[in-house]
Amino acid sequence: MKNAVNDIQLLKHFSHESNQIQTVTSFKELVSAPFHGEINAVSYARELIGDFSEIVNEVELNENMSELDQETLCGLKLSAEGELARKILLNDFQLLKSLGTSPVINLIKCYERDNAYPFFPTDVYSFHVDRSPIPTDTFLCTYSGAASEIVPNLQAKKKVLIPEIRHELKNLYGGAEEGFESFLSEYFFDLHYRAEPKARLISLGVGHLWKLAVDHPQSNVPPCIHRAPKEKTGETRLMMIC
Repeated sequence: MKNAVNDIQLLKHFSHESNQIQTVTSFKELVSAPFHGEINAVSYARELIGDFSEIVNEVELNENMSELDQETLCGLKLSAEGELARKILLNDFQLLKSLGTSPVINLIKCYERDNAYPFFPTDVYSFHVDRSPIPTDTFLCTYSGAASEIVPNLQAKKKVLIPEIRHELKNLYGGAEEGFESFLSEYFFDLHYRAEPKARLISLGVGHLWKLAVDHPQSNVPPCIHRAPKEKTGETRLMMIC
């Protein structure tokens, strides 16, 4: 509880200091709050009740990452605290689904690492933005375990614009100059960023429901740069995303 309260106070501090984050106090406000100016991240900051770690411990996870479907979630035998957590998960799921989205509840030991290009990993541990051909937003919440991070856009640089990385990418591409930008987009290189050495990384915290701006044709704000956290050994994350 104390950590959740501290998280909320910290988020309010960040939103006061930064033009990037806006905090709200309800799901309705989260959905209706528009991105504008430099604001590309909105947080429904809240203090959750219930034991979400109990849900994690009750599910047998044989892979590094698995989707927790509603049938399995509803079938778990839980204590009163675990039941409170389940009700919140199911309620969040239905609220997000009512927006026309397809929320997914994930249990994550770790994500798959991208080793195809050692000089340029494109897995979710790298700071990146989401892209869509149609207007949409990314919603996510971490209920247990390490939380995702964002970095202010002014404190990060597109990796494809960093000279030494761009040189390596051109060697990898090996084609005509006019097709290079299409190559970067096709393989998602242009979605990834490198945080400046003194960048202020912001944890999204546990329990808070976030709306992040996506790179799409009608967006009037920069997309939100974020990444998955490095999980702690033996710890499984419980999160929802759509």
